[in-house]
Amino acid sequence: METYNIYLVEDEANLSEVLKAYLQKEGWNVTVFLDGNAAIEAVPDKPHLWVLDIMLPGTDGYQVLKAIKEQEDTPVIFISARDQDLDRVLGLEMGSDDYLAKPFLPQELIIRVKKLLNRVYGTSSAESQKIELNNYSIDPIGRTIVDLEADDNDTVDLTTKEMDLMLLLSADIGKAFSREKIIEHVWGENYFGSERAVDDVVRRVRKKMPRIHLETLYGYGYRILSS
Repeated sequence: METYNIYLVEDEANLSEVLKAYLQKEGWNVTVFLDGNAAIEAVPDKPHLWVLDIMLPGTDGYQVLKAIKEQEDTPVIFISARDQDLDRVLGLEMGSDDYLAKPFLPQELIIRVKKLLNRVYGTSSAESQKIELNNYSIDPIGRTIVDLEADDNDTVDLTTKEMDLMLLLSADIGKAFSREKIIEHVWGENYFGSERAVDDVVRRVRKKMPRIHLETLYGYGYRILSS
């Protein structure tokens, strides 16, 4: 797997730490900047990707974006809580590659980053990342699952959380995941509900994908077996 260097520019310290943790879980190297001046000084480093907040103390995200694009066409994802339409238009005109409006789920940022890195650097095709399991074709990039035994290879209709669960478990066949780990990945670290929510999602996935061997580890969690 390619190790990418991602520069995250976000002045909200708590949010930057949360986003950094999620990005690092994907195996990427993440450097955080809390203001625009520090980010501009780091532009010559030429990371693989910038995740850039627009609202920054002192030098704003537009000036950072301009500095980035003046040196090299490094991909940039803009994030902002301001006027969404205006920021999106201005950011795209200045060369940003994608845009996320606050508030957003960290998982959404991960999806955007993966798609952008794959499109720009193309180190591995989407096809090579597909997983075939019990005649289901699982596409983690496109977030789709196709039933190869169904008529016309129908797509399995999963909710967002059902899909997140399947992508987590199928990415590491045979590995046991605790309910706590599943909640952290699917619902986020700030979830305070019951762990029974995991059981409910598992039950629905089993009903929709009956050939998947989704094993219960009583008192612990779940894992997917190859057969």
